[in-house]
Amino acid sequence: MSGFFKSSVGRKVAMAISAFFLMIFLLQHLFINTLSVFNPDLFNEVSHFMGTNPLVQFALQPVLIFGVVFHFVMGFILEIKNNKARQVSYAKNNGAANSTWMSRNMIWSGFVILAFIALHFIDFWFPEINTKFIKGDWSGLDDGEFRYYEHLKHKFVNPLRVGAYAVAFVFLGLHLAHGFTSAFQSVGAASLRKKLGNVGTAYAIIIPLGFILIAFFHYFKH
Repeated sequence: MSGFFKSSVGRKVAMAISAFFLMIFLLQHLFINTLSVFNPDLFNEVSHFMGTNPLVQFALQPVLIFGVVFHFVMGFILEIKNNKARQVSYAKNNGAANSTWMSRNMIWSGFVILAFIALHFIDFWFPEINTKFIKGDWSGLDDGEFRYYEHLKHKFVNPLRVGAYAVAFVFLGLHLAHGFTSAFQSVGAASLRKKLGNVGTAYAIIIPLGFILIAFFHYFKH
C-alpha cells in the first residue's frame, strides 16, 4: 500500500477517489442548506438529525474530515512532485497551449477553498463541537427552539462574510470545472470523462451557485 502512494498513478487515483467522495458530500450539503430557504422547520429537523445521529457524528463525520485533509494534502504533494518533475523550462514550454487555466491553477484555487473551510469550521463546526462535546448539550435547542436556522441566517448578516463565501464558491467552481472530469481520467475512465463533460460543467456551476444564492438569500432577507 505504501508503494501505491509513492507512485504518481497511485497518488492520482487516491486523489480522484477522495474527490468523488467530497463531491457527493457537496450535493448532500447543498440539499440540506436549500431547505433553509424553502422550509426552515424541516431544515431544523434534518440538521438536528444529522447533528445528533451517532452514525453521522462518530463514523461519517471523522471519515469526512479525513477525506478533506487527505484530498488537500495529496493535492499539495502532487503539485510539488509535478513541479520537480518538469525538465523543460517555461520559456520553452507554453503551458497555456497544452492545458487550461484551471488545470494550471488548481493549487491556488485549493488554497482559497482551504481558507474557506477554515472559516466555515469557525462559523459552524467549532460552535457545534463546543456545544455538544464540551458543554454536553445535545438538545439542539436555544430558548426552547431549534438553534440551527437562527444560527445559519445570522452568519450572513455581515456583507464581508457573505462576499467571502461568494468568492470562495467561485473558486470552488473553477476547481470543480477541472477536477470533476480529471477525477474520471485518473481512475482510468477517460472515455467516460468525455461523455460526462457537460455533466461536469453543470456540476461546477450549479453547486457553487446554489451555495452563493443561499448566502445572498439570507443576507437580503435581513
